[in-house]
Formats: sequence, structure tokens, C-alpha cells
Amino acid sequence: MPIEIRELHIKVAVSAGGAADAGGGAASQPPGAADGAGEQAQQALVAACVEQVLRILHNKMER
Repeated sequence: MPIEIRELHIKVAVSAGGAADAGGGAASQPPGAADGAGEQAQQALVAACVEQVLRILHNKMER
């Protein structure tokens, strides 16, 4: 018998340190990296989040 999950609560804490606070992996930018690339990545992330939220709201309205 399948189980349907109706709500999922996710709590996230975001700090200004980014990936460096999460363990400082090789994927983090060096301190002298250009801020333009980081800003574009942040804008792309925000756009993807907005798209997902709108998709979820649309799906809720269809029910």
C-alpha cells in the first residue's frame, strides 16, 4: 500500500560563510575570487527556488 506524504517541513539555516562553514571543501571559491560569478550563481539559485515554489503552489491549486 503506497503512503502519501502531504506536508514536508524543512528547516534550513543559511549563513554568509556559505560552503566554507560546511567543511570548506574544494568547491568553495578562494577569497580573491570575483564576486560577479558568485552573485550570478546566487541569482540562479533564487530563480530555481522561485520556480519550484510556484510549481508546488500550482499543484496545490489543482487538487
